[in-house]
Amino acid sequence: MFVDSHCHVHVRAYQNEQDSLIKKTLESGVFMVTIGTQKNTSREAIEVAEKYEGVFATVGLHPEYVVDQTFVDENETAELYSAEVFDPFVYRSLAKSKKCVAIGECGLDYYRIPETTNREEAIQKQKQTVRAHFALADELNLPVVVHCRDAYEDQLMINQEFIDAGTLSRRGVIHCFSGSREYAHAFLDQGFYLGFTGVITFPPRKTDVLIEGLTEIQQVIREMPLDRILIETDSPYLTPIPFRGKRNEPSYVKFVAQKIAEIRGVSMEEIEQATTANAKKLFGLDL
Repeated sequence: MFVDSHCHVHVRAYQNEQDSLIKKTLESGVFMVTIGTQKNTSREAIEVAEKYEGVFATVGLHPEYVVDQTFVDENETAELYSAEVFDPFVYRSLAKSKKCVAIGECGLDYYRIPETTNREEAIQKQKQTVRAHFALADELNLPVVVHCRDAYEDQLMINQEFIDAGTLSRRGVIHCFSGSREYAHAFLDQGFYLGFTGVITFPPRKTDVLIEGLTEIQQVIREMPLDRILIETDSPYLTPIPFRGKRNEPSYVKFVAQKIAEIRGVSMEEIEQATTANAKKLFGLDL
């Protein structure tokens, strides 16, 4: 049994084979948490989760979509994104589903702010939106799924605001963690889990500094507590080796687990059991 703790199996990339893909994945022993990124995709995530035993969902507004975007992600939609204002009423209503296990993905992403947008205004909108997510998660006693890119200092600061206030008791996961060892320890000290994707299977970049043949993110995986690791695909994105370059699928989460086992020098079974237990504990999964 494996849990892909972060995928998007409800999106347009799978529309012609969604049912067969989900059934095949479940039959292979892989359960899924499918992640909402806007109000429409959050609604679709809940609808898909409610159709299948072993599929769960989250609802949230991805930080990229709080401002108008100038690109089209055809995996999700055929249209340009329009900025969405986070509406707690809409997301609270969606989160009433018994299959909703977290709020998110939400967070801060300073990497992909369009050049045509006022950067400081976009950052302030992202901060305001993530705080609204955290408040809703605390109200509903749910964990959060945090997307953070090029914004670790600010994300840690906002996390700490809520922790110091005695809220966000169920914490959450830092999805697709790719930061430094220092940031990893900081998030772990706050009580968060770290999620890892197929990125950890990629060969080192020319700029990577290797220690004992490991990249920094692989060193994080080797050093951190096993009971705080989650495995994820981010399907249909970030396809792991040996399928890199093709569309990702939730069943490929096994290759992420395999790489973690290799890095830590333990059996695949140990990673399977630990990461499944971690996902069940964080999200309250009934498996």
